[in-house]
Amino acid sequence: MNAPTSRYRLVPMWPRDPDEAGRTASSLELFFDLVFVVAVSIASVQLHHQLTEAHVLDGILNYAVVFFGIWWAWMNFTWFATSFDTDDWLYRLLTIVQMGGVLVLASGIQAAFEDQDYVVLILAYVVMRVALVAQWMRASRSSGDTRRSTTTYAIGIAVVQLLWLASLLLPAAAFWPAVIVLIGAELAVPVAAERRARTPWHPHHLSERFGLFSLILLGESLLASANAIIEALHEGDTLGPLIRVAVLTLVVTAALWWVYFWAPHHTAIDGLGLSLGYGYGHYFIFAAAGALSAGIEAEVDVITGHSELDPVVASFAYTVPIAVFVLGIWLLVMRRSAGRHINVIVPAGAVLVLIDPLIPIPFALTAVILTGVVAALIWQKPLDLTPQAQPAARTTSTSR
Repeated sequence: MNAPTSRYRLVPMWPRDPDEAGRTASSLELFFDLVFVVAVSIASVQLHHQLTEAHVLDGILNYAVVFFGIWWAWMNFTWFATSFDTDDWLYRLLTIVQMGGVLVLASGIQAAFEDQDYVVLILAYVVMRVALVAQWMRASRSSGDTRRSTTTYAIGIAVVQLLWLASLLLPAAAFWPAVIVLIGAELAVPVAAERRARTPWHPHHLSERFGLFSLILLGESLLASANAIIEALHEGDTLGPLIRVAVLTLVVTAALWWVYFWAPHHTAIDGLGLSLGYGYGHYFIFAAAGALSAGIEAEVDVITGHSELDPVVASFAYTVPIAVFVLGIWLLVMRRSAGRHINVIVPAGAVLVLIDPLIPIPFALTAVILTGVVAALIWQKPLDLTPQAQPAARTTSTSR
């Protein structure tokens, strides 16, 4: 992007063209993603520990809240970048501050899981968000017609961060209700801001960003699961079950990748409602991808006799993330691009995977079910929802 620079070598933060040709993820954005996956990995490890110790509800609650902080900071940066990325030194510096914040946040995840101590996590989260406030304030200086929106973002985010800091002063009994209220407030800021004036989203750029982060999360889960299986193989007497888990892990990650990228995602970023649904809905998809390795590792611990978790519950620890991931992608993206048969097969497959632990041979059935879903996707191509194909597409799919 060529633009005049000031004497401080800063590029005016004008709104980016939402139809800009050849827009792709920058190297800074990819670097940003890798740093965030560090925090996701630590959260997944802590979830695995709590599952293995049979603290299932505590583990899920802590993971949900910790992952919200990671995901929300990532998503807000991503949607800001698609509209106002200048890639000058100040933009890079403020982005690196956010990256530093997530690394500090990662250092506080263990305390949050084990001791319910969220001080470090909240302070680091506020640092990330304040850096983004600075970006929105800068955008407000040269954003033209979108200034009402950029100003609302800056003020709204800043106010919520003050409330997060105030929550640290609350008694323990009031902390969790305050967390729920503040999460709701965070989610409300983009809704209020975008209703005032729409910022320019680049659908292809956003869909690429979400897709790349999904790939990284799936890769992290595959790596963590593989490491757990390799370590357990040294015990020798559980070789057969561990090989089955290894096969399941590869089939699952390959199938989830296939499901995610079957339909084009940019068609789901169209209008305020669909776009917010796409972004917010990815919380569950990303969280499921991050939690998959914890579920696989919990199953490995049961097999090797190192877990206090009931075997059936341990199996649910990996089938629930799989089902949530598949159902999430189907609801957000696939069903609009799919024919009648795919819109039955995919959700039915997700439900069958979910209840798999209740059947005596869950490993084999999970792999078979997901293979069947992928086979159906190979057989049926997604409908073309590009504007020039809309009249034909609407005759065989639900209308927008």
